[in-house]
Amino acid sequence: MAGDTTTAENYAFAGMHHIFDQHRSAVTCVKFANDDKSRIACCSLDGNLSVCQVLPEPATVVCVFKGHTQGVKDFCWSLSNDLLLSASLDTTAKLWSISSGSCLRTVQDQAKGQLLACTFQPVNNNMIVTGSSKGHVQVFNISTGKPFKGGLGKTLGRVLSLEFDEDGQRLWAGDDKGTITSFIYETASGKLTKSKRINVCEGSPVTCISFRSWVSREARDPSLLVNVAVNQVCLYKVMGKDGNLQLKKTFAIKHKREAIRSSFCPLMSFREGACVVTGSEDMCVYFFDIQRSTKPCVNKLQGHSGPVLSVSFNYDESLLASSDCNGLVIIWKREQK
Repeated sequence: MAGDTTTAENYAFAGMHHIFDQHRSAVTCVKFANDDKSRIACCSLDGNLSVCQVLPEPATVVCVFKGHTQGVKDFCWSLSNDLLLSASLDTTAKLWSISSGSCLRTVQDQAKGQLLACTFQPVNNNMIVTGSSKGHVQVFNISTGKPFKGGLGKTLGRVLSLEFDEDGQRLWAGDDKGTITSFIYETASGKLTKSKRINVCEGSPVTCISFRSWVSREARDPSLLVNVAVNQVCLYKVMGKDGNLQLKKTFAIKHKREAIRSSFCPLMSFREGACVVTGSEDMCVYFFDIQRSTKPCVNKLQGHSGPVLSVSFNYDESLLASSDCNGLVIIWKREQK
């Protein structure tokens, strides 16, 4: 990103690149593939997932994954982008092959709770973690479909969000009671040990957690970006190896009912400013400069006709994807400097 432009200029957009409408219900999560600027995947409450090619034009739906019997709440790309992991209200997690479009493995929640969150262990993608409506955080061996001994953790409420640090040694789980629980993760055995419980806002669901090892040249501390349904996005500093958190800043959005997601913008500014992007229930996408002490909102995108649930940049920030409650996914094109 250019060093001689303001943060607001860096996040100026030229308009819409494409609109996808293949899903019949809310698109709960949208993500670009890892280190990829042309492929996105989506999951929806219609029970399906899809993979789309946004470049080169024309943008196309490459594949639709059907197999869940109820809505899909979360998914994750594997490190090599050859697999998708999905979590569904039908109490199962499924592993999908991108190349064949087939389901390779189905894992049933041990307590038959609805699965609301899922993630790959970042160092070993053979290990997956699911979060359930029963408050369980469960580690599975995806090759065998069996849970790891000692790989069960518990939270105070329904697990809505999961996030590892970059080394896969700390795991955070956000629940619908307004709490984040940190776990120490043993990579070799898959064992989870509860470490800290952080009260974000009592009774307000924690709908998204994103980790960043350092945010900018001026803020080199590991950080968590957290959406909490009290009209706020919160920035926390990660304190020590136990995963404890210290609140640094909050940003105001409209968020009381839906499972809103946010993310750190992938590129670092060479001069000043570090940005995050988030959905909002007022049908807008917001960009905040987390280092500004006043007027942190540097841009707002309008175009959705319902609450914006999920956002994702491609790795070079040339395109942004956002999804909404009506099943639309908009691909936004950033202005080229």
